[in-house]
Amino acid sequence: MVHNLWDNNAAGGLKSVLDELVYRSNLIGSDRSVCNWGGGNTSSKTTVKDFRGRDVEVMFVKGSGSDLATMKAGNFTGLRMEDIRPLFERDDMSDAEMVAYLANCMIDAKHPRASIETLLHAFLPFKHVDHTHPDAIISLCCTDNGKAIAREIFGDRFVWVPYIRPGFKLSKMIAEGVLANPKAELVLMEKHGLVTWGETAEASYAKTIGIINEAASYIEARVDESSLFGGVKSRPLDHDTRRAIAARVMPVIRGAVSDGKRMILSFDDADDVLQFAGGRDSAALSQVGAACPDHLVHTKMVPLFIDWEPDQDDVEGLKKKLQEGIAAYKTKYKAYYERNKNESDVMFEAAPRVILIPGVGMINTGKSWAMSRVSGALYHRAIAVMRGATALGSFVSLSENESYNVEYWPLELYKLSLAPAEAEFSRKVAFITGGAGGIGSETARLLASEGAHVVLADLNLDGALKVAEELNSQYGENRALAVHMDVTSEEAVQAAIADTARAYGGVDIIVNNAGLATSSPFDETSLKEWNLNLNVLGTGYFLVAREAFKLMKEQGNGGSIVFVGSKNSVYAGKNASAYSAAKALETHLARCIAAEGGEHGIRVNSILPDAILQGSAIWNSSWRNERAASYGIEPEQLEEYYRNRTTLRVNIFPRDIAEGIAFFASSKAEKTTGCMLTIDGGVPAAFTR
Repeated sequence: MVHNLWDNNAAGGLKSVLDELVYRSNLIGSDRSVCNWGGGNTSSKTTVKDFRGRDVEVMFVKGSGSDLATMKAGNFTGLRMEDIRPLFERDDMSDAEMVAYLANCMIDAKHPRASIETLLHAFLPFKHVDHTHPDAIISLCCTDNGKAIAREIFGDRFVWVPYIRPGFKLSKMIAEGVLANPKAELVLMEKHGLVTWGETAEASYAKTIGIINEAASYIEARVDESSLFGGVKSRPLDHDTRRAIAARVMPVIRGAVSDGKRMILSFDDADDVLQFAGGRDSAALSQVGAACPDHLVHTKMVPLFIDWEPDQDDVEGLKKKLQEGIAAYKTKYKAYYERNKNESDVMFEAAPRVILIPGVGMINTGKSWAMSRVSGALYHRAIAVMRGATALGSFVSLSENESYNVEYWPLELYKLSLAPAEAEFSRKVAFITGGAGGIGSETARLLASEGAHVVLADLNLDGALKVAEELNSQYGENRALAVHMDVTSEEAVQAAIADTARAYGGVDIIVNNAGLATSSPFDETSLKEWNLNLNVLGTGYFLVAREAFKLMKEQGNGGSIVFVGSKNSVYAGKNASAYSAAKALETHLARCIAAEGGEHGIRVNSILPDAILQGSAIWNSSWRNERAASYGIEPEQLEEYYRNRTTLRVNIFPRDIAEGIAFFASSKAEKTTGCMLTIDGGVPAAFTR
């Protein structure tokens, strides 16, 4: 059952019909069991002043490419009704002709392109119209005997229209059906959705919710949980086990689905997913087809269902089944494309967007984490629809050819074209140690600004969380993840890399940046100080690089590892033998890894900075006083001292190092490995030779 969320106090303060339309649309979109992400559309008809000051009747309708849950006034398109009404007299109109015509009806050329289903709203003689995709209604509309059941629920209050793709013909068919039935309160669109209306915005919304709940009540009275999806075949593994398995298999999946363009993955083990994946009939049921045309662009016609009996000791067997299953899915998809393609079509990636694993859950793929979650959210809706449809009868879907025509429909593809262009690090995952510090946080900001998903690993979890919160606020949910990690702990490093794999599917960029520094004359250097430097700067960099190297090999699509060394990697720093030796170890270790990584497409390079005082935990520790003492100056004189010793007479800042890291991680350096790049303003003593 869905709830009526209308709040008269909130609605009472709205100043215009358009404001009410925004409010109503946001309420509808806030419940995904009422309307899919990006799907559905709403409209309101009103009178406005045109550019000449005349009163004209205008319909505001959802613009293409927006989502009801989040859209604002600027996402709606206003069209002159006097220009649209004459279209009802036509017998037919192509999609291209319709789009061009409606562009000429807009009251403002800056408005977005009108919804694909604009004429559906325009042809109905009601002030407010809602078109939604409710789970309960689609369950009814995707049941083999749906029309007969609808008559049991709604009597003669409904109009049933057979499935045809949205456009002029469907819009006219709906309007004619409603006009022919004076008792009509709703339209049921076979294999598609619901249309309702009202004389006020509140009445239209209330009708939508009321109709949905009539259907939901009927369905729930007939659901038998014990026999749902054919009864239980495979029970879920325990929470920790399935999460551990997901972390182990997701890099394999990511490598297999990333054909030319990397994909970002997400993991979902919600109760409804586990129930469906474990159903006796689910393997066959999942292959019937999409639950709604709106799903197709994001989920494809069917998911990949893995035939695997949950077994925590058979992860290698699961990996093999996933690789074989993805390869077979791609072969079938290419054949499906060839059977149905039109002359101008260009094939999408052939890999699945939804992968179901009994006992473990669902793994979704997309060009970003957010888009992978859209695929997952839509498949939750598909599960809900199949739950209802199988309680009523047999679940049915679109034919293969109609599914293809929706998936490759130019009007749907137009929505995708509204997304911003992909940046340098789009589809990439970057793991940054010392992510809370000056260099680490600036690197995260730079990579995220160019499309990357970033993981900030640090002992200072609060600091890493603060940076992650900043990035998520700016770039969207889960673009950044903070993890607590001690680089000297093998278990902690392995856990952090596993968390990254489970969060995004794998890793593409490693920034080995965590650090510390100590200073003392060589003969006063204690074993404790020596071991501290080697553990953090040597062993720590080794552990992170090794775990990432293994993951990158399993992904099979290369990667970039960047070590943040130091001027002291090549320069014998006075009173810093432990630090300098460890930094030299780092850069040589990087070259050793580069020598082995080449055949796997794994590049390893080093940045050699000097004196990055800004935002540095190291320089705000005893290191500042120790280095000042070694030069015979006061601590506050250090910045000027370091600037003057460079040939360029400059200070070096975290952003300068972040730029160097981004260069090595980028396509501009795709043929560079085993290299050291000095960013120190030019310290002659540290010139490499």
